[in-house]
Amino acid sequence: MDIDWEAHGWERLADGVGRRRLPGWDATVGLALGTRAVLLYDTGSSLAEGAELRAQIAALTGGRKVTHIALSHPHFDHVLGTAVFAGAEVFGAVGADDLLGGARAREEMRADAVAQGMDAEAAEAAADVLVAPRHVVSGEWTLDLGGRQVLLANVGPGHTGHDLVLLVPGEREVVFCGDLVEESGEPQAGPDAIPARWPDALDRLLRLGGEDAVYVPGHGAVVDAAFVRLQREELATRFSVA
Repeated sequence: MDIDWEAHGWERLADGVGRRRLPGWDATVGLALGTRAVLLYDTGSSLAEGAELRAQIAALTGGRKVTHIALSHPHFDHVLGTAVFAGAEVFGAVGADDLLGGARAREEMRADAVAQGMDAEAAEAAADVLVAPRHVVSGEWTLDLGGRQVLLANVGPGHTGHDLVLLVPGEREVVFCGDLVEESGEPQAGPDAIPARWPDALDRLLRLGGEDAVYVPGHGAVVDAAFVRLQREELATRFSVA
């Protein structure tokens, strides 16, 4: 696919696969293109950011729309742009649908976004139209995008109770890790983290991608299997997990 990723502020990872590091919280969004479908991994931190992504993706692809969305985990900087992608089929780890589907979740999402420095009106507007996944993944789910099959895998819990990763096969596999892996800072363990299970989640992630894969953290630069393995050991030490 002849796409000028860099001209639109994106990073090419493989043929028809790219990602963008968003400003503010340095969250990653990923894109995988098939002949029939366009899959977006995470949607940004606000409706405005989601709308910007929508316009960029249309420019990258010659006017194509996002047809599928995979949400890595239910934190505001990864999900609050979802509502702008009308008609897209939304996937999340099992339980994320219930978590994002209620009034309490909307209020907690809004409050967390504001506490992290987001404009209060923008946070409220996005939280009011918060989208819960329609399709939930308890193990693995293969999606056929047309000429390309990708795999959604629920490898958590870890960073949260609802961590979903995306594997894009190719000459060199690309694995979008969500915040199970972070490169630009120490992995964040908030009140919804399950630290005792996090190292196991990274073991499953490594088995999924293998030694030669490109691993794309939720925040920061692309890394390799050695980085993920080291971070796994650091988390095990940090949380006193064997």
